[in-house]
Formats: sequence, structure tokens, C-alpha cells
Amino acid sequence: MTDQTDGATPPQANEADAATRVSEPAFNLPAGLVAMLALLVVIHAVRTYLLSAPIDSEVILNFAFWPARYDHPLADQTLAWLWSPLTYSLLHGSWEHLIFNGFWMVAFGAPVIRRIGLIRFMLFWCLSAIAAVALHVAFHWGETIFVVGASGVVAGLMGAAARFVFSPSGRISRQFAHLNRRLTVGEALSNRSVVVFTGIWFLTNFLIGLGVFAFGGAGGIAWEAHIGGFLFGFLLFGLFDPPQVSTARG
Repeated sequence: MTDQTDGATPPQANEADAATRVSEPAFNLPAGLVAMLALLVVIHAVRTYLLSAPIDSEVILNFAFWPARYDHPLADQTLAWLWSPLTYSLLHGSWEHLIFNGFWMVAFGAPVIRRIGLIRFMLFWCLSAIAAVALHVAFHWGETIFVVGASGVVAGLMGAAARFVFSPSGRISRQFAHLNRRLTVGEALSNRSVVVFTGIWFLTNFLIGLGVFAFGGAGGIAWEAHIGGFLFGFLLFGLFDPPQVSTARG
């Protein structure tokens, strides 16, 4: 039982802590995440306002992910087969597409990059982008529809965040979620908050795949890539998590 007389915090200290919390900026993103968002905006702005339609088509042909590309011998390929599983994540189909991905990237990318740092974040971006289209191409082998957008990476960030942002009470601390102890996969699957979050996420994507939720047409959403990215982030986040990130906050 805590002695509230001898161990009490002086009122002045409480007031100072409250003032510090009030003075914290409401919108405080890691610089690396801001730079990544800025890069996505610049790329889309250049494509939208500076490139002609034929040149932009060449950009899509060479940098978007195309399942049909892998249905041909390498001798018939350009080098786009090598980099397009990464570069597709830097392209978007519309401003609405970019804004939607940017919103969720801010929400889930911020705690991840605060926790693992910029270098690991960039490696995570690359590998989650590849994992996302790897599952997509397994369902759409040989198809001629291009895939663009950072949605698979955002899904990976959601899966990664699910391993540490929830406190035992189920709440999320906006400023300090990145300091929580990383749950094992087993612990995460037994945490009610993680299970509810993951269940709703998967249900939403399955409904998109069935055409129940048609955000601009369900056929235009690579929902399998979302699942590939999420599974990558959720199952393999431990490979990116620095060992010095310590135990959960009290």
C-alpha cells in the first residue's frame, strides 16, 4: 500500500508536469516520416502537374508493379522486374489515394519509426512492400493490372504497431506507445485489444475483396497486398525491433 503522505508529489511539481503536457505540440511527427510523406507528395505532384500523359504512362509501365511482368522469361524483361516491387509503393493513383494512405501512415508509422529509427524504418518499408505484392501476385499471377500505392506498407506498419502500441489496459499513449514492451505473437493474439483491432482490420479487407465496401470500386483495391503487408509486419516485426527498446511503461 502506498504511503500518500510521505511519498506525495508536491502540488508545484504536478502543476509543472501539467504545463509541460499542455505545451507539447499536438502535431509532432518524426522528421524521417515527414520526409517520406513529402517525397510521396512531390512524386505525385510531378506526375500530375508536370509530366505529359505519355510520359506518365511510361513511369507507370516502368515503376508500377505488374503481375504479368513475371509471367515472361527474364530475357524478354526490362530491369523494371527488379525494382518495381519497391517503386510501386511510391506511386499513387490519385490525390485521394495518397491522402488516405498518408493519414494512416501518420497514425501507425509515427510510433514505428520512433521505435526503430530511420534506417530500420526504410528497410521495413522495402521489405513490407515486397511482401505485400508477393501475396498479391500469388492470387493474380499473369494479370495485366498495375498495382500502385503505399497501402501494403501502411498495412505492414499497422501489423507492426499491433505488437507494441497497446498497453495491458488496451489504451494507446500517443507520445509514449513506442516505449512499450513488444508482445510476442502469442501474447498479442491473447490481448483483447490486439485481437479486436486485428479482427476488424481483416474483416474490413475481406469485405473489400467481396465488394461490400467499394472505395472507388473494389476491383481497384489490391486487398491481398494489404494482407501480405500486415502479416509481414505483425509476424516479423521482431527482426526490426532494436534490442535496447526496454520494458513497458508502468
